Amino acid sequence: MNAKGDHGAGDSAGDNGAGDSAGDNGADDTSAQALPTLLGVMFVNLVGFGIVVPLLPFYAKSFQAPAWQMALIFSAYAAGAFFGEPFWGRISDRLGRKPILISTVCGNCLCYFALAFAPNIWIAFVVRFLGGLASGNGSVIQGYIADVTPPDARSGRMSMLSAAYNLGFIVGPALGGLLAHPDAGHAGFRLPLIVAASLAGICAVGITLFVKESRGPHQRIFAVQRSRWTIAGRAFTHPVIARLMGVMFLAGSAFMGVEFVFGLWAQARFDWGTREVGLAFAVTGVVAAFCQVLLTGPASKRYGEANVLAAGMALTSFAIALQPFSSGMGVVVLLCLSAFGQSIAGPNISSLISRNADAENQGQYLGLNNAMGALARLTGPFAASIAFDHIGVDAPFYMAGVLVLPAILLALQARR
Repeated sequence: MNAKGDHGAGDSAGDNGAGDSAGDNGADDTSAQALPTLLGVMFVNLVGFGIVVPLLPFYAKSFQAPAWQMALIFSAYAAGAFFGEPFWGRISDRLGRKPILISTVCGNCLCYFALAFAPNIWIAFVVRFLGGLASGNGSVIQGYIADVTPPDARSGRMSMLSAAYNLGFIVGPALGGLLAHPDAGHAGFRLPLIVAASLAGICAVGITLFVKESRGPHQRIFAVQRSRWTIAGRAFTHPVIARLMGVMFLAGSAFMGVEFVFGLWAQARFDWGTREVGLAFAVTGVVAAFCQVLLTGPASKRYGEANVLAAGMALTSFAIALQPFSSGMGVVVLLCLSAFGQSIAGPNISSLISRNADAENQGQYLGLNNAMGALARLTGPFAASIAFDHIGVDAPFYMAGVLVLPAILLALQARR
């Protein structure tokens, strides 16, 4: 099974990839030209998401919302992405990557703008859901990279995408914390959201001008022959892909739960506000992005993607479980360690899936994996909010540390 998957992944970078018309050199040229714009798309997605993360508890409070409604509006974005990721991945296999990227980024632009002027929390929930649906284009971006990148270079390219992800968490929370004015009520959150909408509009223009289509006509025709249920059935029964999606769900649930309650926890423990929480996330993003650019790709080549994945899960579990005992700068240090452990997981999971998936339907497989990550962003905050409200302010960290442990075993099993 693995040998077959490796063969399919190799095809995607050669005969079945962007090299349909230009050969391997053409694929390399396409990748080099498109990569900066694709990184910009991932960056803008996470700027908008990151702007909201540290502000969301305070944004929801501006509507006099209880904790469960805060978790609901936080998770609405993930619910939209859960449906969007496999849908856009499948459609991009059939219609091409570029038109889907343009349409989803434009939709994201409109949703950020609408969120800035939402009149109540229920409208905000609907807008957040639609924004998550539109921003569920990570599988399209990953599929593009897999189309035009040789298998042995994919973990490095995927780590660059994750670095852009983390840079979004540098700029996003910083913008959210510095530009928001909670004392002004709901109107105090408009400026950072309008900034996110403007960046999305710029990204749509960049895709139109600088990104070339990566899939040839015969690939799109072949992809139509595989139904979504066939691909889903293969993914959930595959001895490697199924375990990797399990890692994505468990680790994502743990980390996103901690990320959601961190602002409330820091306020309860240390009386932190939006500025302190935003800066903490910004420092975390700097460290994670720096480590990804310099360490993830070389480490994956030297020690193996599955081994690095398991080590990242172990680091995440350790750092999250110790967070309740931290104080001062130790809070930020442990947050950075947990974010780094989580961030090196994504590139290796995507790379391993692309190696084991058939080349013609990589967008669908990567979309299903990203949907598991979106489902984690849906369940993690709800579980963490319940633990925070009904067990104790430190309970979400203990729960998350334990939840990551099975992911380590699944990562090691995927290696074998």
